[in-house]
Amino acid sequence: MAIFGDAYNSLYLFPVQYCEEDCVMLKTRTLGRTGLEVTQLGYGSMGIRGPKTWGKRVASEEDSEKILNAVLDAGINFIDTAPDYGISEERIGRYLSSRRGEFILASKCGCDYTLGEDEINIRHTWKKDVIKRNLEETLFRTQSEFLDLLQFHGGDAETLQREGLIELLEDFRSQGLIRFFGVSSSLPNLPGLIELGVFDTFQIPHSCLAPEHHDWITKAAETGAGIIIRGGIAHGGPDAEIQRPNLNDVWTNAKLDELLTENMTRAEMILRYTLSHPHCDTTIVGTCNPEHLKENVAAASQGALSAELYQEIQTRVSSVINENEFL
Repeated sequence: MAIFGDAYNSLYLFPVQYCEEDCVMLKTRTLGRTGLEVTQLGYGSMGIRGPKTWGKRVASEEDSEKILNAVLDAGINFIDTAPDYGISEERIGRYLSSRRGEFILASKCGCDYTLGEDEINIRHTWKKDVIKRNLEETLFRTQSEFLDLLQFHGGDAETLQREGLIELLEDFRSQGLIRFFGVSSSLPNLPGLIELGVFDTFQIPHSCLAPEHHDWITKAAETGAGIIIRGGIAHGGPDAEIQRPNLNDVWTNAKLDELLTENMTRAEMILRYTLSHPHCDTTIVGTCNPEHLKENVAAASQGALSAELYQEIQTRVSSVINENEFL
C-alpha cells in the first residue's frame, strides 16, 4: 500500500531468512489478497502469556526470549498475538523489536479484559473506544509503528457493522497504523462475517480431529481473503501434555494410529493434515519448548500429506463424527 512507501519496504527483509546450518526452509504461501508471503507454519504466542493469566504452563522471561528468537531463527515469519494473552505482546516487543523486519506481526482487538487477583478475566466488547485502546497499547507494547494485521477477536457481523467498527479499522489502515484487517472467528458467526466480503484474512479453527470448519475455510478463501488456521495441531493430539479426551476419542475411534507411516509421529500427521487443506495459508502453532518447535518445523517442511492419506483420514474421521451425531 502506498501509504507505507519506502519506509515499509526498507524495514522488511523478505524473502531472505536467517537460518542455522541444521535448519530447513519452510514453505511459503501468499496470504490472500494481502499479497504477504507467509510461512505455512506460523507461531501463536499465547504460550508466552506470563504469570497470573490462566493454564498450567507459564513461560519465564528467559524461556520466552529463547523461544521467540528460535522461532525467527527457524525461518518462521508470521507471529500471532493478542492483548488477551497476558504479557505476550510486551515480550514480543522486548525480545524481537530489533528483528522487526524479519516477521509479519498480527494482533487482535475487541479485548476488554480485566486483571483479577490470580488471573486475567477475558471478555470482548465491541465499542470504538476499546478497539482504539487495543491498537494504541499493542503498538506500544510491541514497539511497532504499525501492525501488519489487526483482527477482530470474535464478534458478529451485525454488531461490527452497527458499531461502525469496520469503518474504524479502514480508518486505521488509511492512517498507516495497520496494513490489513481480518477477523478470528468460528461457527455460528463465521457465515455472516464471510458474507460481508470486507476482510483481508480469516482466522479459523481446524484440524483432522475437529474438522467442522473445513468447508467454511473454503468459502472464506473464495472471497479472496487469506486463511490463518488455529488449532491446527489439535493441541498436540493424543500425546499432548494436557490431555483433551474429546479429541483423543476421535483419534482412537477413527483408528488413526493405523495410518501412521514409518517414523511419522501423531503430531506430525495432525499438523501435515492441516497443511494439506488447499486453502491453508498459514497455521499458527504455539510452543515454549525448543524441541517441540524443531519437531513442528521438521514436520511442516515435509508439506502436505499424500492425497490418498489425506482422503483416508477424512473418511475415517467423518464416519466417527457422523456416528456420534446419530447416537
